[in-house]
Amino acid sequence: MTTDTAVAAAPAAAERPDPSPSARLLALSRRLPPWWPLVLCVLLGTIAGLGYGGLRTPNYTATSYVVVNPERGADTATALGFAHAYGRVVTNAAVLADAQAATGIPANELRNRVQAVTSPDAPMIEIVGSDARAGKAASNANEVARALTAYANASATSTGVRLSLLSKAPVPTAPASPSVWIAGAVGACAGGLLGCLLLLVKPSGRRRSAAVVPAPAAPAAAQPAREATP
Repeated sequence: MTTDTAVAAAPAAAERPDPSPSARLLALSRRLPPWWPLVLCVLLGTIAGLGYGGLRTPNYTATSYVVVNPERGADTATALGFAHAYGRVVTNAAVLADAQAATGIPANELRNRVQAVTSPDAPMIEIVGSDARAGKAASNANEVARALTAYANASATSTGVRLSLLSKAPVPTAPASPSVWIAGAVGACAGGLLGCLLLLVKPSGRRRSAAVVPAPAAPAAAQPAREATP
């Protein structure tokens, strides 16, 4: 009887299917400490940040300065007003048409590689050029500054101000974009933030069973005392 039962149980044990991969992962996650999503997110964020920093094309920036000089009795306030006005037309087609011939970059693309900044208290225009190559970034800033100067000085007799190149943009020695290690640190911080959010929304794996409190026993009915028989 015992042998037949063991023989019948053997095929049943052999036919038991293996757990699925999802069940194995679930069982493995239950054995890990509860803070493992935070560590995993920080690790993945660091790897992603380092990969982005290493594969990203570096960006160089160079700055040239153009000053507005008042002429023929014009005051400093007039020069300051024209500095703001010419700062707005740096990326105008009339200015970039002259610069694109020297840089070899189309006007639409060159417009995205230059930026003008004006000072609120000085008649000066700051022209920032950017490019993936250091020498090209300086060339973009210098050629746009030259084109703006020529464009403004063509009407100097009517405006009463004249532009001059105060400082040419030097070739940058280091990219303006963050380094690989900074990108990795940013990725680690982003991963840590995501891991903390996952810990906040992750449901607890252990279900607390409600404690069953036994109901208090009903008091026994008072029975009348029996009189003692003599």
